[in-house]
Amino acid sequence: MSRYKNFSMKSKSLILEKFRELQKLRKIVFANYPKTKERIMYGGIMFSLGKDFGGLYVSKNHISFEFGTGVFMNDPYKILEGKGKFRRHLKIRSLDDIEDKKVDFFATHNKALPDKISSHIFL
Repeated sequence: MSRYKNFSMKSKSLILEKFRELQKLRKIVFANYPKTKERIMYGGIMFSLGKDFGGLYVSKNHISFEFGTGVFMNDPYKILEGKGKFRRHLKIRSLDDIEDKKVDFFATHNKALPDKISSHIFL
């Protein structure tokens, strides 16, 4: 197999894997927030319920699942990343990470935050 074909097959495999991860993450968002609207913004997918509340951003090695005011979220597992003033995120590197990093817990937990905070949350 030529180098070009080998590179092409690896690229297709990487794209398919990221697509599957992204779709599973989107399903979690819509399961928790069925009336969510989404649009492409800032190089990723922004979610909105009247106001933007979340985002998914794909890079070569991971998908960043963003929580704009994640600093206010309960993190009993100590797995939220980020040291900014408000934003926290989960780096999803595989389909297994979606369960291992408790994405559904954090999406559900987002609902429990007070309205004044959650209206600014980036999932």
